[in-house]
Amino acid sequence: MTTVPPPLDDSGRWFRRTLAVMAGIALAISIWQLQQLVLVIFASALVGLMIGDFAAFLQRVLRLPFALAIAAAVLIPLFALASIFSLFGTMMAEQFLILSQRLPAAMATVEGWIRATPVGADVMAQAAGYAPKVSQVVDFAQSALANVGSALTGLAVVLVAALYLAAQPRLYVDGLIDMLAPETRPRAAAALAAVRAALTAWLKGQAIGMAFVAVGTSAGLWLVGLPSPLAIGLVAGLCEFVPYLGVVLVAVPTIILGFGQGVDTGIFTILALAVVQQLQGNVVMPLAQKTFGDLPPVLTIFSLIAAGTLLGPLGVILAVPLTVVGMALLKVRLAGLGRSSALTGG
Repeated sequence: MTTVPPPLDDSGRWFRRTLAVMAGIALAISIWQLQQLVLVIFASALVGLMIGDFAAFLQRVLRLPFALAIAAAVLIPLFALASIFSLFGTMMAEQFLILSQRLPAAMATVEGWIRATPVGADVMAQAAGYAPKVSQVVDFAQSALANVGSALTGLAVVLVAALYLAAQPRLYVDGLIDMLAPETRPRAAAALAAVRAALTAWLKGQAIGMAFVAVGTSAGLWLVGLPSPLAIGLVAGLCEFVPYLGVVLVAVPTIILGFGQGVDTGIFTILALAVVQQLQGNVVMPLAQKTFGDLPPVLTIFSLIAAGTLLGPLGVILAVPLTVVGMALLKVRLAGLGRSSALTGG
C-alpha cells in the first residue's frame, strides 16, 4: 500500500515573505520621509564624482600629487564661483538701482494710458484688489531669507561630504557593496559601475553644453553692448546645469538689464539669448549626446516637473542626474533579464 506524504507546511515560507514585504514597505516609507537627506547624499555623491574626475584630469595634465589635485579641484571652482557671483551681483545691484529710478515714471505713463479707456479703468480697479499687503511682502521676504540660509547650510554639507567621497571613493563603494548578500554583490558592483559610467558621460556632455552657453552668451551680450557680458555668460553656463529652468533664471534678469540700457538693447538681448539657446539645443547638444549618451528631451522635461512636484527645489536641481541614474539601472536590469532568457532558452 502506497502512503501519501503529508502536505508541506508553507506557513513559515509565507511568514518570511510577509516580513520581507513589510520591511520593503517600511524602507520605502523611511526613504520618503527622509527624501531631503537622500537628495543631499545623492548631491554629495554627484559633486564628489565631479571633484574626483577633475582631480584626475589635473593629475594627468599638471602631474600633481593626488592630495594637491583634490585640493585644487575644490579651490579652483570655488574661487571661480565666488568671483562670478561677486561681479554679477554688483552689476545687478547697479542696474536695478537705475531701474528703480526709471520704473515709477514708466509705470505711471503705462497706467495713465490704460486708465484712458473704460475697459482699462475697470481692469485696474479689479487689479487693485489683488495687490499684496505689506504683511504678506514681509512674510515672503522672511521666508526667502530663511530659505537662502538653509541653502547655504546644505551647500556646505554637500561640499564637505563630497570632498570625503572624492578622497576615498573605494572605501564607501566597497563598504556599501559589503553590506549586501554575497550572491548579490557582483550585480551590485556592475550596477554601480554602470551608474558611474552613465553619470560621467552625462556630465561630459553637459559640460560641453554649459561651456558653449557661457562662451556664446558672453560673445552675444558683448556684441549687444551689455555691461559685464563675461559675468553674465558664466552665470548662464552654470545655470545650464538645470535644463530649461536655468535658461529662464538667467534670461529674466539679463533682459531686465538690457531694457535698463534702452529698448533697442533689450530687443537685441532677447535675440542674442534666443540664438545661443537654439544653437545649443539643436546643434551642440545633439552632437555631444551622440558622443557621450542620449537623454530624450521629453523625458528631461517630465522629470523636472515630477521632481519639482514631489521633491521641491532640490529635486528640480537633481532631476536630470537622477533620471540618468534611473535609466542606467533600467538598462542593467533589462540586460540581466536578456541574459537570463538566453540561458534558459526563452
